[in-house]
Amino acid sequence: MAARKLGVVMNGVTGRMGYRQHLVRSVLAIREQGGVALSDGTRVQLDPLLVGRNATKLREIAERHDLPRWTTDLDAALTDADYPVYFDAQSTQVREKSLIKAMDAGRHVYAEKPSAESLTAALELARHARRTGVKNGVVHDKLYLPGLVKLKRLVDSGFFGRVLSVRGEFGYWVFEGDWQPAQRPSWNYRAQDGGGIALDMFPHWNYLLENLFGGVRAVTARVVTHIPQRWDEQGLRYEATADDAAYAIFELDDGVIAQINSSWAVRVNRDELVEFQVDGTEGSAVAGLHRCRAQHRTVTPKPVWNPDLAETGRFRDQWQEVPDNAPLDNGFKAQWEQFVRHVVEDAPNPYDLLSGARGVQLAEAGLRSSREGRRVELTELTA
Repeated sequence: MAARKLGVVMNGVTGRMGYRQHLVRSVLAIREQGGVALSDGTRVQLDPLLVGRNATKLREIAERHDLPRWTTDLDAALTDADYPVYFDAQSTQVREKSLIKAMDAGRHVYAEKPSAESLTAALELARHARRTGVKNGVVHDKLYLPGLVKLKRLVDSGFFGRVLSVRGEFGYWVFEGDWQPAQRPSWNYRAQDGGGIALDMFPHWNYLLENLFGGVRAVTARVVTHIPQRWDEQGLRYEATADDAAYAIFELDDGVIAQINSSWAVRVNRDELVEFQVDGTEGSAVAGLHRCRAQHRTVTPKPVWNPDLAETGRFRDQWQEVPDNAPLDNGFKAQWEQFVRHVVEDAPNPYDLLSGARGVQLAEAGLRSSREGRRVELTELTA
């Protein structure tokens, strides 16, 4: 049986994330596997229409992957009835306007996070989706990472007993751009262009925490700009006006405390670029992008503090590897498949624009906490 087609307008594929994770590793990978499998056994094949501002880059990408449809005219793309889905991976500053335009055209929308620069704008997007009746989603890719999938399995099994705390470390050294090229775009470090690690990462931490351990009820944060000057893609020096590190304590449902450090000015001394340690009354686990290791209370050793003697054992050797137990696909691709099923057969999709707004709310609250030097409580959001 031939797969039916679903046209997707993809805006922002000339950027690093839009191209690599969403076009190549998600949409094109889905095309190569013959489409998205539906519950009735049929399949849906994706047909991308590439949109962007740089015609040269768009043409080169389209030719490289043998994709016949591309344009720099978003308005024209949104009038094509063969493309009922709009995806946005542009910079945050221009995302809101394009999403509104797509929803007004009756298109289902799927967007990178953060969904908007401010909570007011993010909440308006969620409300506009309700008014227009379109299906909508925001990227929550880290929930689909192998390490976090295994951690979720432990949570769902009751392995931890009562969860007490979560400690996260994320980040790596992003070169300033003078003697080595920076591995992140320069706009990330300019507040006027929508940059900043809090706005970038707190939406991630929000959906991870609320889907694994409970909703965030309050935050105490300190955001800083450790590196005040950087060099852009043209080798020109500029002032870094956005935060490059954020240190936060999140208070969750049921008294769970989460502490997460996020930094682009830290050198990595851990197994993966992000790791979360979860401690509970019955067990603990450490999860990264790919691995997850656990230690149950029945096999927990009894360390004794003695500064006069060097440790002869390795604490990390006392943890057990959590197996995959199933094939684990690319996280971005897995969520694309979920969203396609949501559009085509109304399958569940809890990661909508309102969920995206909660992520922006946490980022705003963290920035406010740092600015005012106090704990900030979060209120319930409704669309």
